[in-house]
Amino acid sequence: MTMHTRFLTLSTLLLVLLTACTGRRTTADTQPETDLPAICQRDTLVALTLYSSTSYFLYRGEPMGFQYELCRQFADSLGVELVMKVAASPEELIRRLQAGEGDLIAYNLNVTNQRRDSLLFCGEETLSHQVLVQRTGRGVLKDVTDLPGKDVYVKPDRYLQRLTHLNNELGGGIRIHAVEADSISEEDLIEQVARGEIDYTVCDNEVARVNKTYFTNLDIRVNISFAQRSSWAVRRDKPLLAEAATEWFKRNKTSKAYAASARRYFEQTKRVAHASILSVKDGRISRFDDLFRKYAAHIGWDWRLLASLAYAESNFDPTVVSWAGARGLMQLMPRTARAMGIPEGKEDDPEESVKAAVNYIGRLDKSFSSITDTEERANFILASYNAGEGHVKDAIALAAKYGADPTRWKGNVEKYLKLKSHERYFNDPVCRNGYFRGEETCSFVADIRSRYHFYKEKIKH
Repeated sequence: MTMHTRFLTLSTLLLVLLTACTGRRTTADTQPETDLPAICQRDTLVALTLYSSTSYFLYRGEPMGFQYELCRQFADSLGVELVMKVAASPEELIRRLQAGEGDLIAYNLNVTNQRRDSLLFCGEETLSHQVLVQRTGRGVLKDVTDLPGKDVYVKPDRYLQRLTHLNNELGGGIRIHAVEADSISEEDLIEQVARGEIDYTVCDNEVARVNKTYFTNLDIRVNISFAQRSSWAVRRDKPLLAEAATEWFKRNKTSKAYAASARRYFEQTKRVAHASILSVKDGRISRFDDLFRKYAAHIGWDWRLLASLAYAESNFDPTVVSWAGARGLMQLMPRTARAMGIPEGKEDDPEESVKAAVNYIGRLDKSFSSITDTEERANFILASYNAGEGHVKDAIALAAKYGADPTRWKGNVEKYLKLKSHERYFNDPVCRNGYFRGEETCSFVADIRSRYHFYKEKIKH
């Protein structure tokens, strides 16, 4: 295609977009009622996706995910609202798209010849591959030919299939362990590698990149499969939408918004870098103790528990901004901060942050009022503060369904919050909020409790 032809094509597309979204009639009105002009006329783009750490999830009540953010940016470029609908599998994504339940699939769907018969692939075409996950340091493997004689743990799915083929290609010798337990996910295996409990596992490169932001000691450089092309998709009766998505990606791949989203999910660390626990020899925990004392009384909390929460969230740094956009001493998300009364521009004000956090804790206390044991209730509140109330309510529902005590945290609701990273559980009908990495929240609650007991031993008032 010549430069002149490309220019004319892009110009025609932009004209269609502008006229469609302003309501003026053009020859584009002859396109099917489901294509781009109709989407712009109803001011809504309906995107289908899957819950995952890379595509879409809820965190502290806010929608997150790399594919979600790109889709939101695309919808903004069209001047329409974005509505997300979640399916349980790639096959269901396609069925629901073909049934007219959505306009596009905002998920990296594998490109196959069979799927090309009924779908138009569009947007950014990515190349994905499976990688070996191992720890950094001496003895790190540099090539798949180093795998014979090594123990590799994988879930019995496409990873097992590829590893088995690779083993045959190498003449055998890889000790492959298929982990069939429902209670262990691919991300659990990655964490086991990071903690030194196992040496090797396998996952998709995007999943590996996300997990490396949680565990910096991971090495994910060894590819074990050929690249697989994937992209968004629409029905074949939406050529204008497909072209618009593809052209948008071409224009925005180098934009600041695109780069910021990529950094958020694949580069920024997801863990607060904590200093060693502060000295309490002088009877103080932090320079904000007076604020903790003042506002903890409003909700009947021990101020030392509130101080422990603040340390876990911000390391007592009121200027810190998390990867997810939480700000201030108490790390409230923007929407929560507004709802709890923090004036715009005052997110870094320590008193405003503590006051708003206490208001939020008070609301959570009422939400969990059916848990009569106040110590237990505090665990549910802390978990909700970190994860979002919806995920904790899902874990309560799962605990009740599977015979655990829905009013007890440790070993009960805690267990099912951890299981919300598993498809079987986050796709369970009793769950309303989908995928979540519960392990971090459970560690968060345990760490706060441990630090709180330390504070109580050292500071008696």
